[in-house]
Amino acid sequence: MTPDRQKLRGMMIASLFAAIIGIFAQITIPLPLVPITGQTLAIGLAATILGARYGTLSVLLYILMGAVGIPVFSQFSGGFSVLVGPTGGFIVGFIPTAFFVGWYLEKTAFKFTQAMIANTIGMFITLLFGTAWLKIAANLSWPAAFASAFAPFIVVGLLKAALASWIGVIVRKRLTIANILFAPKEKSA
Repeated sequence: MTPDRQKLRGMMIASLFAAIIGIFAQITIPLPLVPITGQTLAIGLAATILGARYGTLSVLLYILMGAVGIPVFSQFSGGFSVLVGPTGGFIVGFIPTAFFVGWYLEKTAFKFTQAMIANTIGMFITLLFGTAWLKIAANLSWPAAFASAFAPFIVVGLLKAALASWIGVIVRKRLTIANILFAPKEKSA
């Protein structure tokens, strides 16, 4: 397959994952300020399966769709106002999270242990962005922002990190074997 066709295929798969993130965002457990959603699981899956470049592209496409008003954010919301609202920091934090997870795995190996490390760090990146943003957007103190946007999500975040790692490594391997995903040379450590 030519490099142009591989690039096109990568962009198509990234677009598919942008839609998957939007679907997972609708899985919601309401909490007072910030709900628990399936978005972070989908972000971990996208980055674990696609790597840094296309995983980040899928997140950027997802955010762009939501910013222009397509209701892909949690609870079928959309629009730029969501990005500058109390939960906007989490959404913006998905960008460095996806990049970091994919980059880390590309530098180490697409194995469960490495994926768990990457997704756990990625979870903390998202939580830090979300907490800082909520503090500013809702005019909260640091302890109140931490209690609302960080502490309640650690256990669930670790569970989602484990799921994204486990499922992501398996799916990536199967897509690579099926020649659907063209992976760069990976380290086997």
